[in-house]
Amino acid sequence: MVVSTQTWTTGPAPPPSDAPEWRGVHHLAMVTPDMDTTVRFYVGVLGMPLVATLMAGPMRHYFFELGPGNTIAFFEVPGAETFSKPAGATTNRAIQFDHVSFAVDDEAALVDLQRRLLEAGCEVTPVVDHRIIRSIYFHDPNGIALEASWWPVGADALAFDPGDPELFADPNPVPAVNELAGDGLASVPTTHLR
Repeated sequence: MVVSTQTWTTGPAPPPSDAPEWRGVHHLAMVTPDMDTTVRFYVGVLGMPLVATLMAGPMRHYFFELGPGNTIAFFEVPGAETFSKPAGATTNRAIQFDHVSFAVDDEAALVDLQRRLLEAGCEVTPVVDHRIIRSIYFHDPNGIALEASWWPVGADALAFDPGDPELFADPNPVPAVNELAGDGLASVPTTHLR
């Protein structure tokens, strides 16, 4: 997606009562070169439930629940560089994450936000139906890719159930998913401070 130059509107700002009712971070979209190790760490080490496994074109796209309806998601990009910058430190290395998705309640809230963005002169996509989530995409003035999403399946329905063909749609899941469906993870990765 190309980021256009920033422009300012001269009209009044939308009234505060028109503001969306944010429900937290729908998902943080990150990149991993190894989804199996990612599943083992987020489920086995951090204890986050794996709640969805999808294929986004050729990439695996897995979701781990942080709280009701709030997830961290990973795209598997073989050969992607891993993040090696210590927290709070500067770096000369290019750093990248995919996008941040904010949670809204339902389709009406998504369409209201889309209208609000358009009225403010911001470019925004049509509603995209990903089957398990419905979303719109836009950018902030810094070029950060943003998304707003809701769970049509219901945030309360998110659970580890590899028999659910809608939420667990990866036809060839990583070994850790099969282990979770059986006796549990056979191994978990260790990490080191940098």
